[in-house]
Amino acid sequence: MSFENLHTHDFVRVAAAVPRVRLADPASNADSAVRLLREAARRRADVAVLPELTLTGYSCDDLFQQSALQRAALEALGQVVRETQELPLLFAVGLPLSVDAELFNVAVVVCRGQVLGVVPKSYPPNYREYYELRHFAPASHARRREVELLGRLVPFGPDQVFTVEGQERLVVAVEVCEDLWTPLPPSSIASLAGATLVLNLSASNATVGKSDYRRSLVLGQSARCLAAYVYAGAGYGESTTDLAWDGHVLIAENGTLLAEGQRFQRDDQLVTADVDLGRLAADRERMTSFGATARRHADEVARFRRVRAPLMLATEGDLPLERAYERFPFVPSDPATRSERCREVYRIQVQGLARRLEAARSTKAVIGVSGGLDSTQALIVACRAMDSLALPRKNVIAVTMPGFATSARTLDQAHRLMSAFGVSASTIDIRPSCQQMLADIGHPFARGEEVYDTTFENVQAGERTSHLFRLANLHGAPVVGTGDLSELALGWCTYGVGDQMAHYNVNASVPKTLIRHLIRFEAASGELTPEASRALLDVLATEISPELVPGSQDGQPAQRTEDVVGPYALQDFNLYYVLRFGYRPSKVLFLAWNAWRDAARGTWPDVPAEERRAYDREELRRWLRVFLVRFFAQSQFKRSAMPNGPKVGSGGSLSPRGDWRAPSDADAATWLAELDACR
Repeated sequence: MSFENLHTHDFVRVAAAVPRVRLADPASNADSAVRLLREAARRRADVAVLPELTLTGYSCDDLFQQSALQRAALEALGQVVRETQELPLLFAVGLPLSVDAELFNVAVVVCRGQVLGVVPKSYPPNYREYYELRHFAPASHARRREVELLGRLVPFGPDQVFTVEGQERLVVAVEVCEDLWTPLPPSSIASLAGATLVLNLSASNATVGKSDYRRSLVLGQSARCLAAYVYAGAGYGESTTDLAWDGHVLIAENGTLLAEGQRFQRDDQLVTADVDLGRLAADRERMTSFGATARRHADEVARFRRVRAPLMLATEGDLPLERAYERFPFVPSDPATRSERCREVYRIQVQGLARRLEAARSTKAVIGVSGGLDSTQALIVACRAMDSLALPRKNVIAVTMPGFATSARTLDQAHRLMSAFGVSASTIDIRPSCQQMLADIGHPFARGEEVYDTTFENVQAGERTSHLFRLANLHGAPVVGTGDLSELALGWCTYGVGDQMAHYNVNASVPKTLIRHLIRFEAASGELTPEASRALLDVLATEISPELVPGSQDGQPAQRTEDVVGPYALQDFNLYYVLRFGYRPSKVLFLAWNAWRDAARGTWPDVPAEERRAYDREELRRWLRVFLVRFFAQSQFKRSAMPNGPKVGSGGSLSPRGDWRAPSDADAATWLAELDACR
């Protein structure tokens, strides 16, 4: 299988096609349909849908009851089937079909020159401008489950799903226009029967505001069904006697809009998008209520017929992904959405801490301030929590604790932050107590040797934590934790100390990339003094370092965190897709390669320069290996003992009481082997 083939990674390409229709001219409409289907195949689409009553047009009114038009539509269908038999494409096309002396508005599913099934419209509307029951019978009127069409006996009814070889996750269902508008659309039951992709042939007319409502329906149904939804609406050429038609095209995936066409186009329109079947499968596995609903409707689900399509999705050769993936999945790229996300995260963090303070009957909080990103964010939250409780910010007992490697820059930033936010500030030099501890345990550093090992580092971290908890005892206040989601995922925290242990950790489910934007959002809020805003911006510009090993004379840190654990931007990307969807490593690598192979792809103006760079595939693979080892094999014991803290995002958390429960002594071999097998 090819790494650069989207089918290898559980993607399928879908297409929505809207031809310029010639009303009541099936032969011409067949030509248009074939032309668009060929273009869809040229774009390497796997599945396509055309509008409702494609071959006649929707607005034929009483012409539908003319046998000449019905016969011409059948002949046009035969033309479409013949002329697309070489296309590696499954598609649905619409026409009127007479069965047992009743006329049905149907979608015909076709693949490789074969009619696979016929799906009649379940709910023809008969209100306001619609009077379809004048012409068409609903699906429930059908007296048979099979019909003969173009010389073949094929399934007839809304109780069908269509499958393909080689991709068990691709299961296609079809419904027609108004079916989506009903309280219980047929696609809901079809999804419970396994459908992951729903095609809707539609002829919804245009009125003011209707496109917004239509979009919300498509997005909502794709989310409720945990499915992809492809909608193709009738466009130019339909009768404008009393109505107008906008040719609306929508492609959605579990509530996410992947693509939308241009409305009111005079010419043919074809829109494609790549659907992630793996995401849908992961969401269905995790949302146990989906399976419970299927069991509740077991009788209806059991009636569904699975029809095999003669289509094989090729995984050999290059088939590039056309779908854009943002580099920062935890951080929206749209400025307005990003700002609202930051506001919401602050609300969650502040409410969590405020409630914990009330529950502890404490009016104070203790926090260590290093002058780095995480403690800065926690300090902001602590101050806002005091504001929400109508308590003075002086009730935040903030302390900075310089050690053997603390830089003048971060120490200055810590002092400036504490002053700017008006908290009770103090400084405790931990070097004497660390020196005593090192001497007590017989460490070479106490004898004057420059031995900067893990013990040397952890003595400093431990001393800081000891001081914080004793201050908490003294003031009757909880210690506010500072360690973030990224550090917990990578195990970049010392067991039992401040970045892993606290009374309440407000940053526990906030990744490093999002913390950057939360601080930037606060700096630009206009609610701070100029001094406070400048201090926050200086924190953002500071190298990420634990500052536990003495650096060079010019003030540069001896340790760069990202040299060890990898760039946080990459590792947050890996974390999102492993934690949120459980993707296999090869797929995570594929997505990372699509997001990071080009410089500045998927970024926005205020992203730091180092996060605009490109990475080649081997760099991405190397850091993904680091992630897999640290996440699966080395760090769970730290997460299993983590303190309480609020979950802030749908991307997940690592709380052992919530999103993530795993054994502390697992091995990463399975994930590493899968990654190594992908070349």
